[in-house]
Amino acid sequence: MYKAPRGTADILPEEQPHWRLIEQKAAETCQLYGYERIDTPVFEDTGLFARSIGEETDIVAKEMYTFEDRGGNQVTLRPEGTAPVCRAYLEHGLASRTKPVKLYYLSPIFRYERPQSGRYRQHHQFGYEAIGDGDAALDAEVIDMAWRFFASFKLTGLSLQLNSIGCRQDRPGYIKALKAYYADHLARLCPDCNKRYQRNPLRLLDCKKPICTRIAAAAPQNTDYLCPECGEHFSRLTGYLTQLKLPFVLNHRLVRGLDYYTRTVFEIQPEGEEAAQSTLGGGGRYDHLIEQLGGQPTPAVGFATGLERIVLNINKQGIAVPPPFRPAVFIAGVGGEAVAEAIKLAANLRGNGTGVIHGSGGRSLKAQLRQANSLGARHAVIIGEHEVASGTVILRNMATSEQETVALKDLAARLG
Repeated sequence: MYKAPRGTADILPEEQPHWRLIEQKAAETCQLYGYERIDTPVFEDTGLFARSIGEETDIVAKEMYTFEDRGGNQVTLRPEGTAPVCRAYLEHGLASRTKPVKLYYLSPIFRYERPQSGRYRQHHQFGYEAIGDGDAALDAEVIDMAWRFFASFKLTGLSLQLNSIGCRQDRPGYIKALKAYYADHLARLCPDCNKRYQRNPLRLLDCKKPICTRIAAAAPQNTDYLCPECGEHFSRLTGYLTQLKLPFVLNHRLVRGLDYYTRTVFEIQPEGEEAAQSTLGGGGRYDHLIEQLGGQPTPAVGFATGLERIVLNINKQGIAVPPPFRPAVFIAGVGGEAVAEAIKLAANLRGNGTGVIHGSGGRSLKAQLRQANSLGARHAVIIGEHEVASGTVILRNMATSEQETVALKDLAARLG
């Protein structure tokens, strides 16, 4: 028997209300802040991700689904959402629009990583990007938007983690200090971090292995190495967040896992010891990415969250979601002519916007009513040979089991 590939999951009908709620809240939140939806292809040229995310990141080095298509092109299933949006921004001349250009997406994401709770090899993201404005006020708005989005589900116990990783001018001095600190700890680091020490030292702070986490706790802090401009930007941001009454926590270990970030980085985490490994969402500023992809220097900031993680936390906190779809009416036809009449009646009611399921004419009335009950239908409409002849139906309230005879022509009005 075939099964879903490891690291993927079927979203069953009874689980769909969670997903539809998240999509609804995402669209409503984006409308509040003036974001428009964009959808990009599920695969892109591999070079787009290698160039933007960074070849030394775990995503590019270990996690991308890359293959050669029939035309000999190297393509990669989308491992994150920002680079494709930036590619579309350049390709379609969106720079000519009023800035910042505000775009959001709801997309499947593919990463070959160890499956665990809330993390799958195919998962789904809601993300948004604000492109063309470098003001710290926009960073604050993006963070406020993320906080408001999670608050719309009534999730509690969340923590806003904040840091600044500075700009290109700040990086050399900080990397030098970081390597000097880690030089005395190399023997204790995990194998991946020993490689990061040589290739991409900033990623040392992002490792989730317990021993590496403990070592990173006492590492030099990025904010001590910010240039005056980056320091001022971060100061303004924290001031704005304070005005917005967002309870942020400064976290000098926070760097995010993508090389394109500059200055602001942030995450929203649930409470608990494993919070850093169960991040609900995060983002930051990426002021050089558009330029890296061939455009003009263009500041930008964005955010993304995994839908599976949201579902997991909604369920953990016992938050109610709208119930699954239930048909308003179940039509039970008993007898040859009655079945034909039931099919016709169902079509007419659907034409009036009433949700209808009709039973199989080969089943007994008792079996059909059991089916109506299991489907959660509010009403059952029963048609037999007598009803066909008299132009009536029997209308049954499935909650009370009360029923009455109703003229066929009056049924639609009775159903409301």
